[in-house]
Amino acid sequence: MNEALLRHFRDLRDGDHGGAVTREDKEHVFATAAELLDPVARRALDEINTDLLLGTGEVVASGVTRSREGGLNAMWSLTWPEQRATHNQPIAIVAHYGCDFHHPHLRGNTVGDWPLNVFAPADAEAQLDTLRAIAAGDAHNLVFQESYHLIPAITTQPA
Repeated sequence: MNEALLRHFRDLRDGDHGGAVTREDKEHVFATAAELLDPVARRALDEINTDLLLGTGEVVASGVTRSREGGLNAMWSLTWPEQRATHNQPIAIVAHYGCDFHHPHLRGNTVGDWPLNVFAPADAEAQLDTLRAIAAGDAHNLVFQESYHLIPAITTQPA
């Protein structure tokens, strides 16, 4: 994790992101990062689905989209029946590159920002623990906002 932070801080110092300097080039780097992150984000959410939701969830990916403000986003969401019934947000991993950002970040629906520095498959793979933490944080915060009744592993197993 410290290596990701060091890359993040070097980007700020050097004024680039993965060698890209212009906004257009940084957007291409972001799109590649989202593609590389896809299997890793799905794996992190699939683990939550298996362990907490007992396989009742569904992972949905948005692909790269442009926000109303002009930035870029890519989202991987984990939805499940109890969450949908209560109209709560899904557990999510979000890559976002705000229109006024120097470089992109990762976050959840309820969990704040973490640097996104993915330029190669190994960089994406190295983010697995961070993505797991984001997904777990979102799961925790959704239970805090609603109730443990959102989690099938708790409600369908004896106390």
